[in-house]
Order: sequence, then structure tokens, then C-alpha cells
Amino acid sequence: MIHNEEALKQLEYIELLKEIVKEKEDELKRKLTCQVTTFGCQMNARDSEKLLGILLDAGFVETEEDDADFVIYNTCTVRDNANQRVYGRLGALKSHKKKNKNMKIALCGCMTQEPSVVEKLKASYSFVDLIFGTHNIFAFAEYCVRMYSENKQIVEVWDKTDKIVEELPVARKYSFKSGINIMFGCNNFCTYCIVPYVRGRERSRRSDEIVAEIENLVKDGVVEVMLLGQNVNSYGNGLDNEVSFPELLKKVEKIEGLERIRFMTSHPKDLSDELIKVMAESKKICRHIHLPLQSGSSEVLRRMNRRYTKEHYLELVDKIRAAMPDIAITTDIIVGFPGETYEDVLETVDVIKKAQFDNAFTFIYSKRTGTPAAAMEDQVDEETVKKHFDLVLSTVQEMARTRTRRFEGREVTVLCEGINEQDDSYLDGRMSENTIVHFKGDKSLIGTLKKVKLTDFHGFYYDGEIVD
Repeated sequence: MIHNEEALKQLEYIELLKEIVKEKEDELKRKLTCQVTTFGCQMNARDSEKLLGILLDAGFVETEEDDADFVIYNTCTVRDNANQRVYGRLGALKSHKKKNKNMKIALCGCMTQEPSVVEKLKASYSFVDLIFGTHNIFAFAEYCVRMYSENKQIVEVWDKTDKIVEELPVARKYSFKSGINIMFGCNNFCTYCIVPYVRGRERSRRSDEIVAEIENLVKDGVVEVMLLGQNVNSYGNGLDNEVSFPELLKKVEKIEGLERIRFMTSHPKDLSDELIKVMAESKKICRHIHLPLQSGSSEVLRRMNRRYTKEHYLELVDKIRAAMPDIAITTDIIVGFPGETYEDVLETVDVIKKAQFDNAFTFIYSKRTGTPAAAMEDQVDEETVKKHFDLVLSTVQEMARTRTRRFEGREVTVLCEGINEQDDSYLDGRMSENTIVHFKGDKSLIGTLKKVKLTDFHGFYYDGEIVD
């Protein structure tokens, strides 16, 4: 039973969209096709599952072709090159639309929350039919009905919202695992980051709603969930009579039939001893934590407004490893932040070696208009950044190979995730520590947990053999 009034309203719009799609099918004497393309993070991927779920429920058929009848780009704006990729792809779509007068193009996500982007789209990309943002993605069906009914560009971008609507159709990419939004937005205001401006302030879902959603997913065959938030460690803040993030994890662990629990992202400034204890005692929480560092220099961290120091970060790592010696720790690192010196980069290299990261997503700093860092002096020149980036990346790769080798020869449990793209007699699986394993197996094993002996080490992944 759905009690959310907004969800009930949107379900009515889905029914109206079904009628529109049926009329178009009868006119064209074929099914309407759709393509949803995701740029960015896991939260965007989860949002795209919602968009696709609504379209499929309305009668569209999914395709991977760029000339679909309805193409929607769910965008990211963390780095400027993400925006440029979207503009490039839109240019290609324009020619497809000239050939197919029935084609509709929509843009949503973080990029469209930027006023300058919306103005550019209006001025130079008038062929885009629908533009909406991150706060009102739940109203997608409503906007689609308007898009097909009104002969003009629809622009619906909200500055903020207090609504959380999670009871609409979802088309999961995997039948056996799923992302779960537990909170939205961010209150941290790191000086380089545009996310708080495009995703808004933190809003947490009620824990009973989260547990109920996961219980329903488990009934539908899901064995692994990923709890998603910009900073899961601050889950529950601002909600009356709610649990903390560690307490939420304990609730989720009690769900029968659920085998694995993952989460991201975890901000170091809010990582508690309670969370470490809950993880260490859990039989379901995966032995992997993503703990963004961004820089190993305390001075750079101060200018980033990260609110922890190099020493505090390494103390956290020591606590985590003391409680869970085999845990995999991955991270994010930015190279080239304004004012960063070679000595600062060496501090980052030092942390990589001391923390012994299992892997790291390493990025060159991207100036985002509207953030404090964009106006800072001492922007680092491109040649220097490239040299520093290469040093950091080579250190990360060397450490990752060293860390991953520790599993060689072991028997481990992996979740069978799919058929290997290079050899269809092999399956791809994922360890609790997030390491990929390739092994011979039948597709009937996809979605199951199997014991695998790791045989051949390939730097960042393994080949293995099923032993049970």
C-alpha cells in the first residue's frame, strides 16, 4: 500500500503516459524505444534505474542505440570534462532527431542544476525537449506527459525540496544486487566541490522505509545491497527519533535472505568507533570501505575544508585495520588543488604508502565555477599537475598490486555477477573485499555466492576455480 501522496500522483501520470505511448505505437505501428545514459556516481546510476523503470512501465522498450525514440542523459557535473562530454553527445543526437521527427531528448541530473548550463541549453540546444534537475526526478512521468502534450521545451529545475519519493517503478540493472538511497544531499561544502549546490542539503530517509524496501528487494531475489549517500556517516542527522548509521546497519543485517551489505561514501570526519565495531562484528557487511582522502597534506586539507588532518586520517586507518586486518580500503585523491606544492604531493604519497590503499580513484583538480576553490589564487599549471599526477598514480598502482597479491592461493567467497566479456565460458565474480575474480562456470550461477580458489594473480584481479 502506497501512502505517499506524491507517489500516488506520479503513478497516475504513468498511466497517462501509457496512453500516450500506446497512441504513438498505433500511429507508427511499432514499439517506442528508449535509451537512458548515466554519467557519474552510484547515486546517479540508481536514479537512472528509476527513470528507466518509469519508461518501461509506460510501454517503452529499452535499446542501446543513440537513435532511440526517447533518449535521456542523466548527467554529472563534478568535473568540467563531464559537462563537455554531454555537450558533445548532444551534438550527435541533433542529427538523429532530424531523421526521426518522433524523437524526444531529455537531460537531467547534477549538470542541469547549474543555472549557466540551463541558459546554454536554452540558447544553443533548443532541440532538447525536457530539462529537469536532481530534486524533482520523481516527477519524471509528469514531465513526460507535458513533453508529449505541449509543443515547447519543458524546463523544470528546482532549487531545493523536502520531498523523498521512492515508491515508483525501478528497472534494476542486476536482479541479484541493488543500490538503496538512504539519504540525499551534502552539508560539507568542501571548497572544490559543487555537489552541495546541485544536490542540496542532507535529507535522510526513515530507517523503517529503508528496511522495508530492502526486505521487498530480497523477496525479489536480491542478495547484496549498496547503501548510498554523499556521506553515509551522517545518516539520520536532522530526523527526530531516528537511528545512527551504525544502528541502521544493524537493522539491515537482521533481514533474512540478505547476504551482503555495502555502503558508500564514508566521510573521514564522521567515521565513528561505533561504525568500526559494527563492521568488525558483522557477518554480512563486506570487508571494504571507501574512505576519500583527497590529499595527504594537512594544509591542503584545511584549504579544501575537509575538517581532518593527515594524522587524523592515518589514525582512522590504523583503527580500521586493527579491528579488521584484511579489510580493503579504497580512496579518492585530487591532484593539483590550488596552491598544492611538490612537498604537499609527497605528503599524499606518504599517506598512500602508510595507509596501504587497495585502490584509489585519482583525479586532476577540476575548477568548478561557483565553488570557493575556483576563485583561489595559485592555480597550479597544467605541466606541473601532470607531473604530480603521474607520481601519485604510479604509487597508487604499485600499492594496489602489492595489496591485492595478499589473497593469492586462498579460497574466498565471491558473488557471481555475470558472464566475462572476453570469454563466455568464464564468469566474473566479486570478493567481499571488492576484488574481481574470473573463473569457469555456467550462467546459471549468476547471482549466487560460490567458494573459489584464487589461482593466478594478474595485478588487480585474479583467475580462480570453483571449489564447491
